[in-house]
Amino acid sequence: MESTKVQAYEQRAVARVVQHTPPPATDGYITRPFSKAEFLTRIDALLRIRVVQEALRESEARYRALVEQASDGVVITGADGCYLSANPSFLQMVGYSSEELSKLRVHDVVEQGRLAYLAEHLANVSAGTALPLMEWQLLRKDRTTCPVEVSAKMLLDGHILAMVRDISVRKQADEEKANLEVQLQQAQKMESVGRLAGGVAHDFNNMLSVIQGYAELALETADPNQSIHGDLVEILQAARRSADLTRQLLAFARQQAIAPKVLDLNDTVTGMLKLLRRLIGENVALAWVPNMDLWTVKMDPSQIDQILANLCVNARDAIDNVGQITITAQNCALDMAYCADHAGVAPGQYVRLTVSDNGSGMEQDTLTHIYEPFFTTKSVGQGTGLGLATVYGIVKQNNGFIDVDSKPGQGTTFTLYLPRYEGKDHQSKKEAPSQPPMGGHETILLVEDEPTVLKLTTTILEKHGYTVLTASTPGNALRLAGAYAGEIHLLMTDVVMPQMNGPDLAAILISLYPRLKRLFMSGCTANVVAHHGVLQEDVAFIQKPFSIPDLAAKVREALGR
Repeated sequence: MESTKVQAYEQRAVARVVQHTPPPATDGYITRPFSKAEFLTRIDALLRIRVVQEALRESEARYRALVEQASDGVVITGADGCYLSANPSFLQMVGYSSEELSKLRVHDVVEQGRLAYLAEHLANVSAGTALPLMEWQLLRKDRTTCPVEVSAKMLLDGHILAMVRDISVRKQADEEKANLEVQLQQAQKMESVGRLAGGVAHDFNNMLSVIQGYAELALETADPNQSIHGDLVEILQAARRSADLTRQLLAFARQQAIAPKVLDLNDTVTGMLKLLRRLIGENVALAWVPNMDLWTVKMDPSQIDQILANLCVNARDAIDNVGQITITAQNCALDMAYCADHAGVAPGQYVRLTVSDNGSGMEQDTLTHIYEPFFTTKSVGQGTGLGLATVYGIVKQNNGFIDVDSKPGQGTTFTLYLPRYEGKDHQSKKEAPSQPPMGGHETILLVEDEPTVLKLTTTILEKHGYTVLTASTPGNALRLAGAYAGEIHLLMTDVVMPQMNGPDLAAILISLYPRLKRLFMSGCTANVVAHHGVLQEDVAFIQKPFSIPDLAAKVREALGR
């Protein structure tokens, strides 16, 4: 019974605070005649009442301060949904004044689609069931919405007390967190696919080496007038097209062998314009907007060529008949605030390279898959789906990142951020390639665990005049080198093998042959000779599959080091 009285008092107090209603006055009275004892007793009662009233006023003042200053909205409504009173926080949420709100009902500040739910909940609260904490969308005076959490219960006087909390900041933070999680998951997926692509390319390149090598050897002896010559040419062309695909996979996996140089993108892009115009055709205009104060970057020049060729061809395909592609280059600095909204991005100074088109644009669903290998929106036979995967891998391999902005009918812009080079190296100069001799007389120790590749490479080297010692494992190579009486001039070894990798084998053999030259070969660049495909400066390397002329030239280059 006592707790019910206390609860009733608290509810009346809150109602008075929100409605700004003063507590009822209590006048003392006494009828004549009265005795002194009665007078003193009455005076004492009045004093007690005054003390209680003062305590009530102080208590209600505290309640009023709490309600007025609360960050949450406090609202009193009638059972019919009419607003009786609200504190400043709620008025700020909905954008109405106190007078304006008093002329409205709860239905007026709730989205139309939720009115049926509102009526149901009001009926439940009026029946004595407290409204549990739930999310709503308030409709502001300016007709925008505000996400809130609401709880409500019935007061003893039949009115409804509601607590309303603005959760728009929290919702925005949740959305940003979810967006970053999606970006992180996408990055992790791309990493996993990259590792798979690198592994597939490594094994496939061994087979392509055999196909391409034997086709070239057969063509050297085949009669051009016989039909088999044409068959061999088709086999060789198919092998080379397949090799191009694996090179793109390796680029995506960041395992292609590269030789970075200090570049001014103004010069590099300008040198590509003639080729790019041939690629996109006469119907598409190509605009190049350089920046005369552009910072330098350190990249393999061939990678810039790959990036621009792939992006421009994609842009051309997105343009219906006539259109324009624009390439720009600018300096930019990215701060922590930008990086906080973009997973995997590091603050710093970058050269920003953009390729924009006014083509058909892309849907959001397409944008989430564009960098995945073999994903394409083109018709069968029109594309491999490796172009943008290649661009993505190249940018990541060079510690940059890529962004895309596209909407259907509004074109597409790819923005590449390449780290500024701040070293002291001079800008690279193009040198005319020299033509090394294609054969020799030296002795080569060839180590390859794939038997068909070992046999083929031995045949090619012997045809070029070299003496070849063959070993299928590092252990066999060490035994063979220890027993060989003559001088071994070159170690040509696969990078990844059972028992021991190529560089470790080379380190042991150098103790026996201090003047031993080394040439590493692999279907992909392992980290023992490169970091993310960037070759160490003292490493001679040839990528599988290789042609006979490329192998002969690389061997002479390694022997001449």
